Amino acid sequence: MNIKLYNQIMHYKFLKKIIGILGFKLVNKNLIKNNRLLSNYTSTKIEKIVENLFINNEIKTIIQIGSNDGQRFDFLGKFIKKYFPKVIFVEPILTSFKQLKEYHKNQDNLFFENSAISVNSEINKLFKVKENKLNQYDNHVAGITSFNKKHLIMHGIKKKHVTEEKVNSISTNELLNKYSINNFDFLIIDTEGYDAKIVLDFLLTSKIRPTIFFEYIHSENEILKKTLEILKINNYYIFKIEENLACFHKNIIEKVKFF
Repeated sequence: MNIKLYNQIMHYKFLKKIIGILGFKLVNKNLIKNNRLLSNYTSTKIEKIVENLFINNEIKTIIQIGSNDGQRFDFLGKFIKKYFPKVIFVEPILTSFKQLKEYHKNQDNLFFENSAISVNSEINKLFKVKENKLNQYDNHVAGITSFNKKHLIMHGIKKKHVTEEKVNSISTNELLNKYSINNFDFLIIDTEGYDAKIVLDFLLTSKIRPTIFFEYIHSENEILKKTLEILKINNYYIFKIEENLACFHKNIIEKVKFF
């Protein structure tokens, strides 16, 4: 091994150790980029699956947790405007919530909840990029609001550009009671790391078994493991599609078309 390569390896190990002590983890950028690249070439697409479910009248009521502004990285908007399902949007950040309502205005089949879904009321604030600093980053940063400040730092946000916003908190069970939901077809979650915990709590507190899509890549490993176990116990078939897990109950799996 030459000296230059040896020094590079030692520098990497030292950096990895320091970052670990600070509570962070180095992630291979190629892994993230390659996953996103592959999603552009694979035949199985979330939008194709959802489209087929709508066509076959298998989606009439939706709960979307982490709705953001209704446009940024959101594939549901076009289906909502085309098929007119009943939708409960859940978005805790006030600015995004107002944009969401404006985007979907004048539709009486839509309901808006300005809250964060939380287990045992443990979330009362969220971290986000300061609005006057958003123009210093890529467009996606407005959608990486999280209960975990480290999540933003790991996405390259400068610590001094991070602020917190106090939010209302509601559980999935409270949400269902508030909107008198006895059954619904589709639960979609994008909460930048809290996703699996929401799914786990929902399955443990409700007997409703909708199709569930949630982002898994930022979830804590142990929470995700418990969530997957509960999904299997409750007769769900689980598929990894892009950066999400698509979970179909046994009662609907035969009606799902992947291509």
